[in-house]
Amino acid sequence: MSTPATHPVITPAASKLVIRVGTRKSALAIKQAEYVISLLRKQHPTVDFQIKGMDSAADKDKVTALYKFGGKGLWTNELEAGLRAGALDIVVHSLKDMPTSLPDGLILACIPEREDARDVVVVKKGLEDKYKTLADLPPGAVVGTSSVRRMAQIKRRYPHLQFKDMRGNIDTRVRKLDAEDSEFSVLILAAAGLLRTGVDGRISQYLDSTTEGGGMLHAVGQGGLGIEARADDQKTLDLLKGIQNMEVRIACEAERSVMRTLEGGCSIPIGVETKWVGDNKLRLTATVVNVEGTEAADAEKIEEINTIEEAVEFGKRVAQQLTDSGAQKILDVINADREANRDKAEPWVPA
Repeated sequence: MSTPATHPVITPAASKLVIRVGTRKSALAIKQAEYVISLLRKQHPTVDFQIKGMDSAADKDKVTALYKFGGKGLWTNELEAGLRAGALDIVVHSLKDMPTSLPDGLILACIPEREDARDVVVVKKGLEDKYKTLADLPPGAVVGTSSVRRMAQIKRRYPHLQFKDMRGNIDTRVRKLDAEDSEFSVLILAAAGLLRTGVDGRISQYLDSTTEGGGMLHAVGQGGLGIEARADDQKTLDLLKGIQNMEVRIACEAERSVMRTLEGGCSIPIGVETKWVGDNKLRLTATVVNVEGTEAADAEKIEEINTIEEAVEFGKRVAQQLTDSGAQKILDVINADREANRDKAEPWVPA
């Protein structure tokens, strides 16, 4: 008797449960999937977890500017198709790449322990003794990033710096930075990717709301891993329960609620930061900055949050605070500019 396509595979000979784990094929994505599997194997040693790598639309096309793919689902559509078709049982995503609204029948089933969510500065080889922080950079120094969010927030504090797009995986970006003919002085990257790939020795400065000279909030979900599954696949959902970190899940759900409420895709420069401050109280800080770095809407709230549902409502209230501070006006201008520049040589690209 054949196994239904919408359930995990059980091989008859050994009666062994097989869970097919979908992921992108990049080195970082594979490491993330392997990390999740290592957590699951500790609790389910008899289950056979198999990695199935797939290329996303953006992985297949290294030339087209990211904004032309249409934003939401850029890194996830192909994997979700495999999940819905029953070719995969779970998908491991970088949580910051996951749209805040998922296809019918699929759910964000689990978020395990979160890696460092902050952004960091990586300095070009040969310049490390000269520059350590963004504040050290001279007027006209070129910062490499493909993130509108990062660019806008840095421009807000360091308007004398220049910015140029930098695409590619971590190794590619660092190689471009270090090339002799490179015009870049520094790159801005997520700490999590460098830590997971063992390249954290290149980190020169951590950027967050409290770092002197930093003052930058990270992307929604940054540093987190989102495990997506079919809503009706109870056997697989039960396997995932043991690796869920509820403090991380609640914080990330609050962040995602801010994004969802403002209807921003990954190309919208919404920065967030969450921190548990005791007695189940969560502090959520958020910002929206225009591309020039000259206008910003900021918000911050601290509330007692005990459930995912409360986190979602909390995020809505923070989003409303942002809106009241002028965030929607900023987002409307960014959306209009992106549409107007859609076919020009240097369009905005996602965060």
